[in-house]
Amino acid sequence: MSLSPEVVMSALRSLTVEELQTDLVSAGLVKNLQVQSGDVSLDIVFGFPAKSQFDTTRKSVIAAIKALPGVGNVSVSMSQKIIAHAVQRGVKLIPNVKNILAVASGKGGVGKSTTTVNLALALAAEGATVGVLDADIYGPSIPTMLGIVGRPESVDGQTIEPMMGHGLQSNSIGFLIDKDQAMVWRGPMVTQALDQLLRQTTWRDLDYLLIDMPPGTGDIHLTLAQNVPITGAIIVTTPQEIALMDARKGLKMFEKVSVPVLGIVENMSVYVCPGCGQTAHIFGEGGGNLMASDYGVPLLGHLPLNLSIREQADAGLPTLVADPDGAVADLYKAIARKVAVRVAGIAKDMSSKFPSIVVQNT
Repeated sequence: MSLSPEVVMSALRSLTVEELQTDLVSAGLVKNLQVQSGDVSLDIVFGFPAKSQFDTTRKSVIAAIKALPGVGNVSVSMSQKIIAHAVQRGVKLIPNVKNILAVASGKGGVGKSTTTVNLALALAAEGATVGVLDADIYGPSIPTMLGIVGRPESVDGQTIEPMMGHGLQSNSIGFLIDKDQAMVWRGPMVTQALDQLLRQTTWRDLDYLLIDMPPGTGDIHLTLAQNVPITGAIIVTTPQEIALMDARKGLKMFEKVSVPVLGIVENMSVYVCPGCGQTAHIFGEGGGNLMASDYGVPLLGHLPLNLSIREQADAGLPTLVADPDGAVADLYKAIARKVAVRVAGIAKDMSSKFPSIVVQNT
């Protein structure tokens, strides 16, 4: 059997991409395959951030090809290409932001902001360019969690430069007010402020912008969900029934405005005693699984009730920074990969392909 592109492709079908639950060829990751005089070259292009998978995948590809008879040199290039995906109909994308992910809970106190920051850091660790927008005007916490102090700059007097923390671009009303200042604003003022934070920040080529949504499902949240170009939403809850009640409302809100729910993260799932190792389901058990089953969305993962997560966030050194190779960081990374894969499965945004139609009186 002579060496041909078809033979090489057949060999690559034996290599499974765990996150996609299919093989490299079926997933469409193999690009620019060339076979010439026994030498083989090809590109593997992931549609989601997968920097940690590059080395292992390259070795597997080379081994599979070299096992074929008549193979000479094998050259494999690894890269990732993250594109903009579809959003709600009639809502335009934000310049320099490919995908906006809303992280919501419906209820406060379930660890949504901590989850947002660590997921953002996990995506960045995989090679994506990531930003975080703190949409909680009344209780901004992102500046503290990212360990950022100071005020953002404005070069032109019209736009705001994003603040940087641990490699993430970010903006928050917390950067613009005193730490102990109470925001006594009505809904329309809050909505306008959030719109300005989003659209007047000079985001720089973001693959993902994670919005830490405020708790609740009122007018502010509905306005955001309708007017902000959201690629998908992530629901954070605890197993507790009271938290699940509000999380269900948040999920239904996104469904009403045609924003796909990427999945559910169950936070504070279990407590492990550091002294004796015993486990306790302080907030109940199985709530996230049940909710995911009821609404037909994936359960992206479980996160523990862990003292270190809270301490690290309060110190401005989130888990992905303080202990990037630890067991808890691995949980965040696994959830982030599932989120990115779910986003990659959404239809490509085609709005830029259509011309703008302007009607003028002549």
